[in-house]
Amino acid sequence: MTKPVLTFRTLAFGLGAGALALGLIPGERAPLAPPAMAQSASKSAADLDKVVGALRAISTMKADFTQTDRQGQTLRGTMTLKRPGKIRFDYGKDADFLVVSNGKSLYVIDYEVSQVERWPIGNSPLGALFDPDKDVKRYGKMVPTGNPDVLSVEVRDPKKPEFGMITLIFVKNAAAPGGLQLTHWVALDAQNNRTRVNLSNQRYGVAVADSAFTFKDPRRTARRPG
Repeated sequence: MTKPVLTFRTLAFGLGAGALALGLIPGERAPLAPPAMAQSASKSAADLDKVVGALRAISTMKADFTQTDRQGQTLRGTMTLKRPGKIRFDYGKDADFLVVSNGKSLYVIDYEVSQVERWPIGNSPLGALFDPDKDVKRYGKMVPTGNPDVLSVEVRDPKKPEFGMITLIFVKNAAAPGGLQLTHWVALDAQNNRTRVNLSNQRYGVAVADSAFTFKDPRRTARRPG
């Protein structure tokens, strides 16, 4: 299986997209706006509240994913999520790579070359998305979709372009926590490399052990005498 080097970096940078303040930082006063603009801003704030509520309603989740990069390379696997902050992208038993977050850092593990890359997420929007008890509203904005049943959230920080951007798409679904189901996202890294991840077969409230978010460190194995 070809390693998705581009996709790994897009996941790390795209999911870690920087904070774009929605509304105002606490303590500041809102400027006056025309009624139409105020109504639009109010609806966006309400929709973002719905997204935050849906994220907070998820305790555990498993889903199949299909990941496609800008060259059209497609990879499949299973995503496992557990609040707060834990996620695993498993590309199958024959893959020699893995992506895991233990709630503090996102790890990209390459077993073929015994390499591990670590991306801190503690104070980043990535951490906020994985742990919606934080102020998710500071990390994104609603994007019009033209469909009342589809909500789109864009996360980026113009002051930190190295974090790239991610757009998450939710579809109204009464059977999903909070009434919204995350169906896919599109990530752009700093080099404008695009990766799309589609989710399917979402299962909520499943039993997930914390051991699912650990991994065998290939660097330790490599140090052992032969």
